[in-house]
Amino acid sequence: MPEKLLFSWSGGKDSAIALHEILGNGKYEISALLTTVTEEYDRISMHGVRRILLERQADSLGISLEKVLISKNTSNKAYESKMRQVLTRYLATGVSSVVFGDIFLEDLRAYRQGNLAKIGMKGIFPLWNRDTRELAHRFIDLGFKAMITCVDSKALDKKFVGRVFDKQFLSELPATVDPCGENGEHHSFVYDGPVFQEEISLTTGEVVLRDNRFYYCDLILA
Repeated sequence: MPEKLLFSWSGGKDSAIALHEILGNGKYEISALLTTVTEEYDRISMHGVRRILLERQADSLGISLEKVLISKNTSNKAYESKMRQVLTRYLATGVSSVVFGDIFLEDLRAYRQGNLAKIGMKGIFPLWNRDTRELAHRFIDLGFKAMITCVDSKALDKKFVGRVFDKQFLSELPATVDPCGENGEHHSFVYDGPVFQEEISLTTGEVVLRDNRFYYCDLILA
């Protein structure tokens, strides 16, 4: 009998390739995609993607979507409390683990595992310690398509936001930037690939600077 999982879903490339790995395993049943949405913006937290696009992803994946609504100024304590309520509800239905697309950030992994252990759940990290350059190229070679939705101006120029995540993009990244953006240098939205039933048609909109640091490119459903 497959193990029931929740999947921590950001809508980006690391989530998508982690999902590809999990679905290819055959040992798991994904109960829902778990995504944090910032209420005031009605967008995926950190990635800045409209909720309607997130919902289209879930529809194309054929997986239920569990949205956790947080305020833009929510405290860590409030976030953890809200997440614990959701996870406890799924634990009661037989879900024992949560999947994450993290690759090498040890402190983040320890934080996630610690919070899950408090309620008797565990974390699964299918991409852990994989080479990020190889992963980035594998993502493209598998036929996934993604758009860069956010860049940290401390790491990347504004010209990188709103671009397709392809081999040309990777070739232009400074040597100091992780190809998968694991240190938060860039975030993305996946609109097609082998795990999707159909491509999500979108266009790029306005680029804005937030917090005097992060460039966001608005993606609009076509």
